[in-house]
Amino acid sequence: MRDDHGSLVPLYTWMNKIPGGTMLIPLVLGSVLGTFAPAALDIGSFTTALFKDSALPLIALLIFATGTQVTLRTGGPVLATTGVVLLGKSLIPGLLILALAAVTGPDGVLGVSILAMLAAATNANGGLWLAITGQYGRARDRGAYISAAINDGPFLALLFIGASGLGQIPLLTLVAAIIPFVLGVVVGNVDAQWRDVLKPVPSIVIPFFAFALGTGIDLADVASGGLTGILLGVAVTVVTGGLVYLGYTFILRRGKESGIGFAAGTASGNGVATPAIVAAADPSFASYVGTATSQIAASVLVTAILAPLVTTWVLRRAGASPAQAEKEEAAALARAETRPEAAEGAADGTVAGAAAAAETTDTKDERP
Repeated sequence: MRDDHGSLVPLYTWMNKIPGGTMLIPLVLGSVLGTFAPAALDIGSFTTALFKDSALPLIALLIFATGTQVTLRTGGPVLATTGVVLLGKSLIPGLLILALAAVTGPDGVLGVSILAMLAAATNANGGLWLAITGQYGRARDRGAYISAAINDGPFLALLFIGASGLGQIPLLTLVAAIIPFVLGVVVGNVDAQWRDVLKPVPSIVIPFFAFALGTGIDLADVASGGLTGILLGVAVTVVTGGLVYLGYTFILRRGKESGIGFAAGTASGNGVATPAIVAAADPSFASYVGTATSQIAASVLVTAILAPLVTTWVLRRAGASPAQAEKEEAAALARAETRPEAAEGAADGTVAGAAAAAETTDTKDERP
């Protein structure tokens, strides 16, 4: 029995029924294969290239494609959204953790050290953010990936801890992470056809880079993180995602769409290496490295599962329709481009402004 698309087994449809399923399911499958049969991915040639080593180049392609969708008209909202995500996901949590450290010392609470908290809370899974916002958000949300380029890795953790020497953020590394996005913005604004060509890229590459990322997650490390790692993951989603949600609600005023903020409540896979890097800069943290590493590994998997679920639940509870707002906005802006009277209303980048302006011109057209 075939479905409407002629599929014998509608795998893609089933995956999309799970929040963030096009990334989550391949991520879990990759971690299972990488843990129990890692040699299967080391046979070389295209198999290894696609299923094990493809994460970075495919994410880079996704970042470039995301940049092409950001027009000059939407550039302001992208920067505003990026600032809100950085504030709620990294800066405020980092300061709160340092305030806790002033009371508890480096040991932290409930067996979770300050090192583990900083490494997990100040990092964000940029790939998962792109996957969730691609399904539920707008171009301005996907463009806020820039925040992940800034907070990914040990930079902010080192900065907060204040380790001497290595506390400096390598600006060249930061620039290299942003260049694909900037080039995408340039290409998309110079040639609109490229914007159309690259629009399907997210739905194509996300399952593949998710699987490749999963192969780097050892389930043994996740298990050794135990209950404390699970608690850390839950806290990262609820607290950091909640702070970005509040920013979406009260700063960006996104209304029903504010639930997208919970998509930032993730821990980055690169955060697993942060404890060792911090300990290299400040040996006083060496005794925390082993436990912190396993706890962060567990939190990466927990947040990858929990963040999409919470995001979807909050959006549905608020009555938001996945991607519907962006479709309405695109249609209104398209009408505005053909009607000069509507351009002013559409320029604010909101559905209400563009739709209202378009409605005005519709009324004018009906007049004799």
